[in-house]
Amino acid sequence: MIELRTHTEGTVLPVQAHPGARRSQVGGVQNGRLKICTTQVPERGKANTALLKLLVKWLGLRRSQVTLLSGETSPRKEFLITGIDFDELARRIEAGQPDR
Repeated sequence: MIELRTHTEGTVLPVQAHPGARRSQVGGVQNGRLKICTTQVPERGKANTALLKLLVKWLGLRRSQVTLLSGETSPRKEFLITGIDFDELARRIEAGQPDR
């Protein structure tokens, strides 16, 4: 189960990033965080940009609704999701989860 948190401006989505992977994909849950793999390497923000784009597409959101809140240089990141209800975000995440 992903540990979403409410924030004054929206919802905080914890992410476990795996840069330099073979494929870019959302890979389930790891330690209460959404696991996201990207083929981009973690240099000069390339992996963060790729993670953000993948997250936006996977959740069906606009780019302006997703912001990297913390973890710019860490694999443990937190994204702020705005403009969507907490329960709707949780539903979208659950619906998009691969079979466990």
